Amino acid sequence: MGFFSAVFGNTDNNQLTEVVKNGAFLVDVRKPAEFAEGSVKGAVNIPLDNMHEQLSKFIAKQNIIVFCRSGNRSRQAKNILEQNGFQDVINGGTWQNVNQMVLQENQQV
Repeated sequence: MGFFSAVFGNTDNNQLTEVVKNGAFLVDVRKPAEFAEGSVKGAVNIPLDNMHEQLSKFIAKQNIIVFCRSGNRSRQAKNILEQNGFQDVINGGTWQNVNQMVLQENQQV
């Protein structure tokens, strides 16, 4: 297990692939300037700092994937969502990791 996996949790790419395949709600929790520099196609930007004020955007969403630059903010976002009753939340880790899964899925379609 690598350093980041040990600190931030290991993302199960098989689970991530399956959830992406089923049309996950993709949420980039980085700051807007970071999001503008590049993100996952179809993702929405809900910065971690605004998560509590934006909880209504998650209502009725299933298979939520949160991600960021390193996996730290997405881990925090996952915790916030779960503490507020949202289930089926996955910490996708880095936006590059989630992007790779989305690109792979789009190639198979």
